[in-house]
Amino acid sequence: MDTGLEHKLCRPEVGLCLTQDGAGLVIEGYASLFDATDQGGDVVARGAYAACLKTMAAQGRRVRMLWQHDPAQPIGIWDEVFEDTRGLRVKGRLLDSVAKGREAAALISAGAIEGLSIGYRTIRATTTDKGQRLLTELDLWEVSLVTFPMLPSAKVSAKGGALSDEGLLDLVALFQNGRTMLMQD
Repeated sequence: MDTGLEHKLCRPEVGLCLTQDGAGLVIEGYASLFDATDQGGDVVARGAYAACLKTMAAQGRRVRMLWQHDPAQPIGIWDEVFEDTRGLRVKGRLLDSVAKGREAAALISAGAIEGLSIGYRTIRATTTDKGQRLLTELDLWEVSLVTFPMLPSAKVSAKGGALSDEGLLDLVALFQNGRTMLMQD
């Protein structure tokens, strides 16, 4: 399904942290880094998200958390989305009541998923003297967990106890039950 959105993928240098608290599986990291050239030759300028985030807050709307940019697969909720001096910082909760949320947590913990990617529309952009597209204003729609990040110089790691031993055993049992059901069909 083509949504008409552009996507930027990011493996933040600081890392994608996954921890568990009373509210569920907490995930945080940078979805976009300012002044970093991606593999497509684009650079996001500081302040590119400011107007969009302000408008969304005033309208009571949220940036969506999706799995691999698939609008049919929301996997959690971004509780905080804000710009700091480094980039677009996000913090939210993977929903462990959603199968893809549990799967995402397991993949992040194992290091199989490392990236965050933004889905956006370009409002304003210019071309730099190096021929790069400088994105100066973006309409942010979603931040996805993705397999292939576009900023190769950045690295993400899962940190903390994403799931307890009991939680991991439950997850293993879930996958084993699913495999058994598929083999019976």
